[in-house]
Parts: sequence; C-alpha cells; structure tokens
Amino acid sequence: MTHERIRKFNTKDTYPEQNLDNDLCQVVRAGNMVFLRGQVGSDFEGNIVGIGDPEAQTDQAMKNVKQLLEEAGSCLEHVCKITVYLTDRGYRDQVYRTMGKWLKGVFPVSTGVVVSGLAKPEWLMEIDVIAVIPEEK
Repeated sequence: MTHERIRKFNTKDTYPEQNLDNDLCQVVRAGNMVFLRGQVGSDFEGNIVGIGDPEAQTDQAMKNVKQLLEEAGSCLEHVCKITVYLTDRGYRDQVYRTMGKWLKGVFPVSTGVVVSGLAKPEWLMEIDVIAVIPEEK
C-alpha cells in the first residue's frame, strides 16, 4: 500500500447541521510524508474548546496535531510545513505565541492566512500541518 488513511470519518456525522456526505480522514500517511486535516479548537469527540478564546483553541488544535502525528508514526519535531488560518487578524499574536510553545526549536516553514470564516462559526483558527517520518539509519 502506498498510503494509509487514519481516523476515517464522514462529514454527515461531523457536521450534522450541514447537508454533507463526504468520506474523509484526519491523517494520510504516504511513504514518509504525513498530511493532517486542518486542526481546530475541537477535541476528537467534536466538543468545541475555548469558544471565543483563540489561545485555548490553538492549544487544543496543537494537542490534536501532536496526537495525530504520533498515531501516524511521526512527532512535532518532524513538522515541515504549517498553514494557519485566522478569522481575525487580531488573533495572530495569541495563536502564533501558543503554537510557538508547541513548536519551539522545530523551525517549520509557515504561511498565515486571514479568512472570513471556517466550517463552524465558533472556530477562530485552523492549523494545517505536513510532517515527515524520518528514515531509520
């Protein structure tokens, strides 16, 4: 198999208030590459954490990132690329400061984008991650 799909789900379960029916997953591991679904301020049971609090939502998103990377055989130290989506430019300091605590010493490339909204109105930010699984020596 060239890739593995981890934590499969369907959007009709994730977004019952929306008329969707898409088969997705939280992680795709392709060779030594790990691609994560954008992570937000919700736990894996769908509970929104920190409504109105970008710092709390970022902390939850990074907890999710850490867990998903580990499930795929990687870790935070192997994050290569992050894309951060903010619903308000004013959240940038809180989001990046919180994310930076999780990625201290990692030095990934990063792109920040301000958007008009995310899939749920309570979400203030979303973090998209690409990582690797290093080859064993």
